[in-house]
Order: sequence, then structure tokens, then C-alpha cells
Amino acid sequence: MSMRESSAFALLSLWLSRGDRFRKISFRRWIPALVVATSALALFWTYAVPQLARFRFRAGLSRYDMGWYGFGPTRNYVSFGEESPIIEISPAGAQCDPRYTFLAPRGDSVVHPGPMILDAAGELIWTKPNWGTTQDFKVQRYKGQDYLTYWQGDEEDGHGRGSWYMLDSTYTIRHIVSPSGIIEGDLHDFQITSNNTALITAYEPIPYDLTSVGGPEFGWLYDGIIQEINLETGELLFQWRSSSFYPPESSYEPMGGKGHERTLGYDYFHMNSVDKDDRGRYLISARHTHTVTCVDGTTGEVLWSLGGKDNEFFDESDGAATQFAWQHDARWQSPNTLTLFNNGANAASDSSSISHGVLLKLDIPARKAKVLTSYDHPQELMVVSQGNLQVLDNGNVLVGWGHSAAFTEFSPNGTMLCDVHFGASAYFTFGRIVSYRSFKNNWIGLPDTIPDAAVTRESVFVSWNGATEVATWRFQAWDGADLNNMTFGTIKDVERTGFETEISFTPDLKSYFRVVALSSEGAVLGITEVLQRGTAPMEDTFTLDHSWRVAIVLLFVLCCLTFGLYFAISRVLRYQRSQRDMSYRPLSHKDENEDDPENGLGQLPI
Repeated sequence: MSMRESSAFALLSLWLSRGDRFRKISFRRWIPALVVATSALALFWTYAVPQLARFRFRAGLSRYDMGWYGFGPTRNYVSFGEESPIIEISPAGAQCDPRYTFLAPRGDSVVHPGPMILDAAGELIWTKPNWGTTQDFKVQRYKGQDYLTYWQGDEEDGHGRGSWYMLDSTYTIRHIVSPSGIIEGDLHDFQITSNNTALITAYEPIPYDLTSVGGPEFGWLYDGIIQEINLETGELLFQWRSSSFYPPESSYEPMGGKGHERTLGYDYFHMNSVDKDDRGRYLISARHTHTVTCVDGTTGEVLWSLGGKDNEFFDESDGAATQFAWQHDARWQSPNTLTLFNNGANAASDSSSISHGVLLKLDIPARKAKVLTSYDHPQELMVVSQGNLQVLDNGNVLVGWGHSAAFTEFSPNGTMLCDVHFGASAYFTFGRIVSYRSFKNNWIGLPDTIPDAAVTRESVFVSWNGATEVATWRFQAWDGADLNNMTFGTIKDVERTGFETEISFTPDLKSYFRVVALSSEGAVLGITEVLQRGTAPMEDTFTLDHSWRVAIVLLFVLCCLTFGLYFAISRVLRYQRSQRDMSYRPLSHKDENEDDPENGLGQLPI
């Protein structure tokens, strides 16, 4: 190799090595950014993507369902201190059953959870804020009289510890029901039978060998218990335990880290409803075994099991009749038909299945089952917990969607007639507003309180929590004669408009007045306190309606994203400019000497 060729090769080698060094330096600078970006992407995929997948935005959603008015829009009242939900009814012109709706809304978007009655238009009839959790609010008949019944207590590890309350037409608590023995009442079911007895559910932690399902030898199992008790005396008439007939291996519920402590037992069965027919047979729904069980009312023996790992029935509907999962609210409709709410989905697993109500027909001697009718929501709701199905007196079917803030009325053949939302459906899977069950029924409320009233400068607002029979409000003014023996004369009658009615003052009203509640027949139902016309307007408080709240939150998020993107792009551009500046930086005299192949310092060997 000639000297000239050797020098050229040395120069090329030096240039390539210098480029490699620059590329290595540049790559090292990008390593932290790549690590941060990869970590952020992993965190986004692990935590953000599952949450984003829970949103249920779709074409055709109304502004209400999109959340424009909030997760759970509510209305306030002038004369009453509580709120009530603003509902949306679809389709346009829907003919909903005219009876009252019974709910117990709760969740992060519910300020004061408790039982609630609404009329068919969504107007508030009665509400009662309760401590703890309220569930299973409905009307039941006991000894020829209608009662409001609900469970109230503390929710713990998927079940409840509390009691059942029975209120009469004045909303006075007449009975508080608890299980027989030392166990506490569970939140899932309370049914008053035609014999004036009560069917209740309860859970009891018992010592159990759980090695068959991968648990500890000395573990704890939640035993599902049903009791039938005499409501008047509290006498235990019948008791059945799930552990006597179903082993832990029959469960679909993952054990996880449970079963090691008494207060955190393995809830393998999760009983959530019990019913009894005229033949004395009990019908039991167990969510975690995916079974509906028929139990002999005398011996307690299991007569048959539908669904789950121990299914005894041939499915004539290609799996639709027996492959229900995580279900609720199994009820007799006849000796050979039953209804249930098929969740199909669970919060821990199977979170993508569609929920629906179903009417099943059984050929019990031949052990065959088939679906007669399916009641499906047009938005294909995924209800991960709760829910119920009620067959109304007119043959229509009401489905309460539990974890989703909605209830829907269907015709007997499954055609949707009326869909009511009391929360924005795009966020149903977040469970911000839920109601364990939803019911419709007749009810007459005659509260033993007096009507509520609030006076402004030009009018009075009047309401009466729980009163169902008020048709007219009569405005009466003091005649001005005797303060010690006041008499009032009628000024005008105003038709009741919803829960709260505003009555404008007449010009001649000078001082004291009262408002009288009248029935449709003109009977006096109640009278407010004596009131006085206000001389100053009520203090106004600045509040934002739900649409503005949502708009402000969206604007804040958009601003954060915009600024974050701006700073990220600015940082990248600054870095690129700095790299360009470095690539054109003149070499120092020292650097030139070190890299010059003509001097002896930087010359490479030949």
C-alpha cells in the first residue's frame, strides 16, 4: 500500500470513527427519553386504556347520555332541602306505566343516598336520606296493608350487615326485622309471603377446609343462609345452608387472597335472591355458582339445579337457557316458568358480556329448559352487578339495570316501550349512580308531618314530602281581625304542579297567610305553618348548573393537554437546535493538532 493510499485510508477511518462517536453520544442522550416514553406507554396501557374502554360513547346518544348535564343530573327545591334526579325518558312519546317507581340511588354522584319514590314523569314523591347503605326498596303487603320495605346497614365484603325496615303509609317505621340467631341480615333480599311470613338472606363465616380450591386447610367460608321467619313473633320456621349442598369447587369466583380470615372469607356462593311458590318450593339464586336452585320446603333437599357446573337441564335454546352467569333476582312466575336477570358480566371478570332479563320455561320431569322471551336493552348494557326483573300486573315487564342508572319497560313479547335513565349512560360502567333494584307499584302516602313552605318577596313555594293525594293548594290570608284567634279567608286555589308548586302573592296580601293541601275531592289533608309575606328577596347563592360544570372540567383538561403538548414540542425543537449548533461548532486548535494525520501526535500506524 502506498503512502498516499495509507493516508487516505487513515482519514476515512478517522471520519467514520468520529461519526460513530457522535452517533453514540446522541444515542446515549436519547436513552433516558426512550425509557421514560416506554414507561409512560406501559402505564397508559395498564391503567388508562382499561378506563377509557369503560366509556360507552356511541352514535345517537342524547346530550343527557353524553353527560352534558352531569353524571347524574339533579334538581333542587326552594321549600325542601333534598335533591331528586332529573330523568330522561325515551323514545319520544313513550307510554310508561303510570304507577310510581321505587329506587334507592347511591354512588359517588349521589349526595344523600336513600329510598326514593318518583312518579311516571320523574317528579319526586318521597325521599329519605339514610345512614349507611339502603337497598331493595319496594312495596310489599303484610296482613292486608301495604308497607314500604328496605334493607339498611353497612356493606362489607360484598354483603350486608343490617336489618329490614317496614314503613306504613305515614312513613312511620312499624317493624324492624332481623334474622333468627346471632347472624346479621344481608342486603340482598327480603320477601313477604302470602302467608305473612318473611324470606330473608344472610351470610355467616364458618371454618372450612379450602385446600380443594387452593386455599388454606384452616380457612373461612361465607355460608349462604336463607330463613323463613314469623314476622310477628320472630320464630324461625325454616333454614337452609348452601354449604350443606354445594362445595366450594362449584364456584366460578376466584379465591384471590380471601379465605384466610374470618372477616375476609371466601364468598363462593353469594346468594342474592330467594322466592317461594304455592307448592312450598324455594327458588334460590347464587351469583358465584351461576345456579338457580329449587329446594324442597319441608326437607330442605335440592330438587334440581339449573345452570352452573351442576346443571341438570338440557338446553333447548342453544345455551341461552342454562349458560347465564353472575345472575340476580330469580322468581317464580308459574310452577314451570321463572324469570331472572342475567348479568352475564362481573366486575372482576367477564366484563364484556351483555346483560338482559329472561323468561324461562322448564320441563322439570324431562329436565329441559328453554328461553321464552329475552328483554334486551337497545344500548346493550353491561351490568357488572345488581339488577332485577318485575312482571307488572298488566303483563309488561320492568327491568332494573342495577349498576347502570336505568330501568326499562317491555311488552310481554320483549318490545321496548319505555326507557328511563337517571344517569348519563356513557358512564354507566363507572357506577357513579346505581340502584340495586327498580320497582313499580301503587302507593298511597299520607305523611304525618305538615307541608313545607319557603317565602320569597313575590311568592311562596310549597311542597310535602311523601304526600301522594294532594291535588290542589289553597292559598288563605289572615282577615286581620284577631291575632289571638286568627281566621283565614281563601284567596285562590292553585293546582299542584309536580313536587313543588310556586304560588304568587296577590297585590292585596299584606301580612300573614297559610297554604292548605286539598285532595281531589276537596278534603283538607294538611296545613302549613302561619307564614308572613317577605319584605326582602331570598339571598341568592352563586351556583353552576351541571352543563357548565362539565364544560369547565373539559376546558381545564383541554388546556392542560394543550400546554403539555406545547412544552413537549418546544423542548424537542430546542434540543434539535442545540444539536445543529454543536455539529457546526469550529474545532479548537488543540483538537486540530490531535486529529491532524500530518503531525506525529495524531498519526495512526500504517
